[in-house]
Amino acid sequence: MARPVSEHPTDLELEILKILWSTSPLTVREVRDQLETSAGRPLTHSSVITILNIMYRKGYVKREKAGKSFQFSPAQEKQTVTGSIMGDLLTRVFDGSSSDLVLNLLETAELDSDELAELRKLITRKAKELKE
Repeated sequence: MARPVSEHPTDLELEILKILWSTSPLTVREVRDQLETSAGRPLTHSSVITILNIMYRKGYVKREKAGKSFQFSPAQEKQTVTGSIMGDLLTRVFDGSSSDLVLNLLETAELDSDELAELRKLITRKAKELKE
């Protein structure tokens, strides 16, 4: 029995999207080279083609014919994908409580003073936006 299609990218699909968000369009070979560098493990050309074609069918990537091969680029903005994943996490794990999510992050992540200062700025900015 086939596994149901995930509403979010798999780990490998997300790795590919991160590559394409930073640099695109890329050929299969270029995606594979960057994946092998980041993953530290060999991947076959056909495996990368297969996953990119699956991502194309799911609507995560666009492809354009360039000579004999395709060039791939993201079909969705990073903020759209990450927002969907965060929304799912917020609902399923934290019962919709943003403060519980942030508290968990503060308690479990190893944040340095610069990151905490940046978070304070972001929270202050968001609070000002809500007052307007």
